Amino acid sequence: MQPLTRAQGRAIPLGLKNVDTDIIIPARWLKTISREGLGQGAFETIRAEPGNVFDDPAYAGAPILIAGDNFGCGSSREHAAWALADLGIRVVIAPSFSDIFSGNAVKNGILPVVLPQDAVDRLLDAAREGLEISVDLEAQTVTTPYQDRFAFTLDPFRRHCLLNGLDEVGLTMARGEAIAAFEAQRTAARPWLMRGTAA
Repeated sequence: MQPLTRAQGRAIPLGLKNVDTDIIIPARWLKTISREGLGQGAFETIRAEPGNVFDDPAYAGAPILIAGDNFGCGSSREHAAWALADLGIRVVIAPSFSDIFSGNAVKNGILPVVLPQDAVDRLLDAAREGLEISVDLEAQTVTTPYQDRFAFTLDPFRRHCLLNGLDEVGLTMARGEAIAAFEAQRTAARPWLMRGTAA
């Protein structure tokens, strides 16, 4: 997982409330176990509408998505986070998120930023005007060229994981020496547990 300290650039001004995981990635795309290529199916029903923000060249490659209240509700599919990541989105800003989606997002390197509705509205205006938005995870702030500065909070453990690019496998691997020491101590104290295992 790539570490995330800052995301800066254009932001996609979605702004819709109650965007569920079926809207983020429809069920017909869930037959894969690969994370690659899911961006093609992301927001498929919205992209079917002419003039949608996802196919607007002005927002191509935008690393930030600005959404409405209750983003990521619905089923717990991790594919929703995979699809966003495949689109290149590193930060989603909304007034609230589904708990399961929020957890899946962090585990896949996406920062969910919770801000009050008035701050989200201000950021939507800035995004529609083509202004760049900057999200600084170390400082826990979102800023605009208008000199707006919105502070956000994030669970310290989730913040640590994102800053250091650690998913669950990475967290386990970081404890490799401690795990090896425990296994050596256990083998010395209870050698019968290791009988019949490969050396």
